[in-house]
Amino acid sequence: MDSRMNAWTWGLLVLLGLIWGGSFFFARIAVQHVPPLTLVFLRLLLAALALHVYIAGRFDFYAIFKARWREFLILGLINNALPHALIFFGQTRIGAGLAAILNATTPIWTVLIANYFTSDEKLSPAKIAGCLVGLAGTIVLIGPGMSAGGEAPLWALLLPVLAAISYGFAATYGKRFKNVPAPVTAAGQLTASSLIALPLSLLADRPWALAAPPLDALLAILALALLSTAFGYILYFRIMAAAGATNASLVTLLVPPSAILLGVFFLGERLTLSEFAGMALIGFGLVILDGRAYRLLAKAA
Repeated sequence: MDSRMNAWTWGLLVLLGLIWGGSFFFARIAVQHVPPLTLVFLRLLLAALALHVYIAGRFDFYAIFKARWREFLILGLINNALPHALIFFGQTRIGAGLAAILNATTPIWTVLIANYFTSDEKLSPAKIAGCLVGLAGTIVLIGPGMSAGGEAPLWALLLPVLAAISYGFAATYGKRFKNVPAPVTAAGQLTASSLIALPLSLLADRPWALAAPPLDALLAILALALLSTAFGYILYFRIMAAAGATNASLVTLLVPPSAILLGVFFLGERLTLSEFAGMALIGFGLVILDGRAYRLLAKAA
């Protein structure tokens, strides 16, 4: 397997960054008209159905799901239902770009969680430095929310961070699926998380009593489910197969700029200087965690 990044793979990576950045953009539009829990259910159900169509007749999906449905439920909860709900609730009060920046701390929490729960991914000096820089950026971002004069309430700023922590646990827990074909893992967790989200939506939102959302919200829901979730998974697997998981993880650096640009051009959002500073610190922390820049400098020296 060739793990090098060529022009085609870089193009796919940039496209994935735009698509996953678009998820925050689409969510910001949809959540203005659809309650968060119902939006979570619609996103997961439509994406699950799309992936079922994609893998139809392959991988023996139903036998695997039947044998491991409890594990799929746990993964679906911590990798889909819970973090999506946290992000959507947060986005009722904060913009797409800021939510994406805060959620970009996922690799930082993943490293910290893996250090505690695994024996083969312990903290190194570079990882500790990357985590500290990234956490400093997070503090810069949520700091204004701790004062009464902050534009966004503290709870709305914290929710995408809590979602990132949930994703961190999911990344560690998901290692038990390493021998399961990636499309099966994706379809399985989306199916399970749909089952989790359905009763929550029915009990909390009574969706049958809600007013029909406008066309732009309906299109945003479809794009969120089919483009950013179902197709996003498929594209991610393609990149991972071609260039490896480490190279695929570079998409983390591309998601916030994509969400920011979409929010600026189409939603009229603006980031403050402190938010740009926080983004820069988180991005720098992720670069340190990735380690490639250090290795290149070491080779040059």
